[in-house]
Amino acid sequence: MKADPAVQRRLLALAEVDAELSRVTHRRRTLPEIAEIAEAEKSVRAKQDALTTIETTAGDLGRDVKRQETEIDQVRAREERDRKLLQGGTVGAKQLSDLEHELATLGRRRSALEDDLLELMERREAVDADVQHARVELDKAQEALSDAARRRDSALADLESTEAKRSADRSLMTKQFPEPLLALYDRVRLHKGIGAGTFQTRSCGACRIELDRSTLSKLKDAASDEVVQCDECGAILVRLGEPGR
Repeated sequence: MKADPAVQRRLLALAEVDAELSRVTHRRRTLPEIAEIAEAEKSVRAKQDALTTIETTAGDLGRDVKRQETEIDQVRAREERDRKLLQGGTVGAKQLSDLEHELATLGRRRSALEDDLLELMERREAVDADVQHARVELDKAQEALSDAARRRDSALADLESTEAKRSADRSLMTKQFPEPLLALYDRVRLHKGIGAGTFQTRSCGACRIELDRSTLSKLKDAASDEVVQCDECGAILVRLGEPGR
């Protein structure tokens, strides 16, 4: 294949655009914010689970407190009833003794229940503080996630802008090349990653491998408009000077 040397040299500019587009693609896949978001999402899930667990405990304690208060109220009502019977003076000696015994028992029962209630209320207070702390931690995790998402979106927008600009540049540049030359360049680029590179100081600018004497001799003998490729990577070698010098 033959192509004007000036046209071949323009392949280097096209290769630079393609290299930038490849970097954009790689950057999009490897944005640090992507990994950061994944970790932030894990943190949010963990904080949410922790909050749910603590809120469940707080709810259980709240129900226990209400149940305890209800039982205390029932004991007090029974005590009040017995006191009224005692104060009424209408009970016999046997019932009087039974009422006094029951009041003593109820008093001890109420005291024990009140002690248990105090303990439950202290536990609930501590758990309520844990709930507030867990909510703060969840809010922090959610904000970290939102911040990472904002930074990711901003980075993606910049990459999309660069990609659109360079893709437009590429579309204009490709019109400068003969179809066979462009097809060869694109075929090599798709398979090897780089479609063209400079030939200087005995090496291929695409794969950076130094060429052997036989290849250098062939390059030296090739006409300036002859399209030559690297034996190692297949990239089109754009000659800017005499081979091997």
